[in-house]
Formats: sequence, C-alpha cells, structure tokens
Amino acid sequence: MAETAPSGTATARFGTFAGVFTPNVLTILGIILFLRTGWVVGQAGLLGALAIILLANSISLLTGLSLSSIATSMQVKAGGNYYLISRSLGLEIGGAIGIPLYLSQAISVAFYIIGFVEAMSAVPWLGTLDPQVLATSVALLFVGIAYVGADFALKIQFGILAILVAALLSFFAGGWGSIDSPTLAASYTDGVSFWVVFAVFFPAVTGIEVGISLSGDLKDPSRSIPRGTIASILVTAVVYVLAAVWFATHADPMTLILNTAAMSEIALVPVLILGGVAASTLSSALGSVLAAPRTLEAVSTDRVVPRWMANRMGSPTEPRAAVLLTGAVAVGVIWAGDLDVVAPIITMFFLNTYGMVNLVAAIEKAVGNPSFRPTFSVPVLVPALGALGCYGAMFLINAPATVAAIVVTYGIYFLLRRRALAGTWGDVRSGVWTSLARFAL
Repeated sequence: MAETAPSGTATARFGTFAGVFTPNVLTILGIILFLRTGWVVGQAGLLGALAIILLANSISLLTGLSLSSIATSMQVKAGGNYYLISRSLGLEIGGAIGIPLYLSQAISVAFYIIGFVEAMSAVPWLGTLDPQVLATSVALLFVGIAYVGADFALKIQFGILAILVAALLSFFAGGWGSIDSPTLAASYTDGVSFWVVFAVFFPAVTGIEVGISLSGDLKDPSRSIPRGTIASILVTAVVYVLAAVWFATHADPMTLILNTAAMSEIALVPVLILGGVAASTLSSALGSVLAAPRTLEAVSTDRVVPRWMANRMGSPTEPRAAVLLTGAVAVGVIWAGDLDVVAPIITMFFLNTYGMVNLVAAIEKAVGNPSFRPTFSVPVLVPALGALGCYGAMFLINAPATVAAIVVTYGIYFLLRRRALAGTWGDVRSGVWTSLARFAL
C-alpha cells in the first residue's frame, strides 16, 4: 500500500511502555491533577466531581477503543490521529481535522507551561519573576530539547515518572488523622456550572494523544497503541477518582475553590507536591511539544499545508521546522491567555478530534469496508457512543463555540476539496461503494 505520509524516524525506537504508556500517563497526570482537581471537587461536590471524572474518562476510553480498532487495521505511520483519519476518510476530512488537532496540541504546550508558572509562583525567588517571561523561557527551552530529538526527551521521562509517583504517595499518605465527611453536593460560584467545570477538567484526559502522535517512532504501533492507550486511561482514571475522594475528605469546598495549593497542605511531605507539579507539568508540555510537530509534519507531507513545514533541516529524524513553528504558537498563546481561558479552547478542539475518530471507527464498522480488518475489534455501538458523547458534551459546554468549530472544520474541508488532493491509498469511501455493489448483487 503506497503512502505519502512520512515514515517518521529512520528507525522505530520505542516499545509500549516507553513510547505510549509512560508519555500518556505523564501528560494525563499533569497540571489538572495538581492545581484543578481540588477546585473541581470544591465546585461540583464529590458526586459531581466523580461524574465529571467518569464522563471525561468514558469519552477518552471509548475514543481509545476506537482508535485502537483503527490502528490495528492498517500499518500505522507518523501523524497519529491525523494519519488514522486521513487514511480512513480521505485527505480532505483528515486535513480538516489535522489542522485543528495540530493547533490544539501546540496550544497545549502553552497550557502546561502556564500551569507550571502558576504553581511556581509559590516559590519566593521564582514568584518575583514576570510570569509570561518565565513561561516564554521555559517554552524556548523545551523547543530546544525537541529540536535536538525525541530520544533525549523520552529518556528523561522515567525520572519524571519517579518524581510523580513520589508526589502522589506523599499526597495519599497525608491526612490520615483528619478524615472528614465529604461534601457531596455542588457549591458553584457565580458563572460556574457543571459544564464549565467539565470544560476546565477535560484537558486532563487528552494525554492519550501523545502516544498515538508518536506512532511513527514505535517498534510495533498496531500492538503498542491499543495496549498502552487503554492501560494509561484505566490507571489514570483510578488516580483521579482516588484524588477526588481524598480532596473531599480533607478540605471544605471553599478552601478547595480558593486554594490551589490544597494538595500540598494535605500531603505528608509538601515539598514533594511542588516537585510533582513541576515534573508533571513540564513532562506534559514536553509530550505536547513532541507530538504537535509530528502531526504537522504528517499534514505537511500530504501537502495539506505547505511542504516547508515538514522540513527536517538536516536532522534524519526530527521535524525541526514544525518544532520551531510549534514554539511560535505556544509563545503567542502564553502572552494571550491564562490557564482557565486556554483550557476550554483545548477541550473543544480535542472533543472535535475525538468525535471524528469515533465516527471513523463507526462508519468503517457499519459499512463493512472489506479493507477494514482490525485485530482489535469493537462493536459499532462503542464508537457510536463515543461520537455522541463528544459532540453532545461540546454542545452542552458551549453551543455557539461548537457551531463555530464545526463551521471551521467544514470550511477547511471545502477548501481542501477545491484543491482536489489525492491519496494513493483506498479509504472508506471506496469501501462504501464496494459494500453497495456487493449488496446489489
């Protein structure tokens, strides 16, 4: 099967644990866990917080099952979700999703770095620095690391994972002598509702994008993506549920709403929480700064956007032009918004992408495309529910923004249609006609 997508790296280097599970976990257990989970519990109450966590993780799990099904039906190369969608529904639809997907990943870099700077404001000598200057400096440092290569970035992730585990153990080891009855009901402040809280929380579960975006660097993508993705979703969902319960039984709602450092006050060793915040937010930013350029490289190699964006600038493995462009986007966002402004934007972008992944899996399964033969098969109801959950959540969070997102997606689609982009692979559209012909006979 001929392809125009980049093969990613000169040699596939990473297995399931290093290439999918660990990057996903480090991204999912990030800034939302340390700085916003307590706020979620304070606003929504324990029952509402658990509902938000379970709903978000259900959407993530359904999407993970869908992308695992798609990934095991083809030879997966670089580009992550863009690659899966474009090879299933064609370049026009793939591009209409790939461009917003890239932007959401690039914006995520800024999101995590802004969170890091917010957390570090508690450190006396860092708190005196201009937050945007500090955030820009961190962003440029990470762009430099990504420019050098993914090998170095993924090597340091195991040290970051150890710090994260130590921080979580400190959190759950603290407060055993002061367990109170949790506040179950919501205590929403002005302008806040269930769906506003959901929109702030949802970026926490978008970390599965990192592993799939490194597909071109995996030794066996069709094996690693399903195993690593589903395992990371389940493990981190348990962590978030336990964290919500621990917050609810150790602080009253207003304390959780107003005090973003509540986790440190509960922890047995507070300084470990600060280390965990730094490690998790920076690792999440690093994961995004690795994922975004690879998505852009795949989109560019397919000529959806200008080819110069896929220029590796002398590197045999790294999409350096895309890394520099990602850095520019991240720095622009750092100077334009704060954490609670950026989070809902990322949520809408990712829900749109996840909805499309589920639609692809549902359509492939429903039409009986003869070229769609996944080794990891799921019932058509799974992706159908996933798509319904994604688009339903988008409308409930912000209906006008949802309409705008759909209009932008279709606008990109029709622009790409006019360019008459052609791929050398078969997609689901040919499968539909084949299925109709078989039915007619």
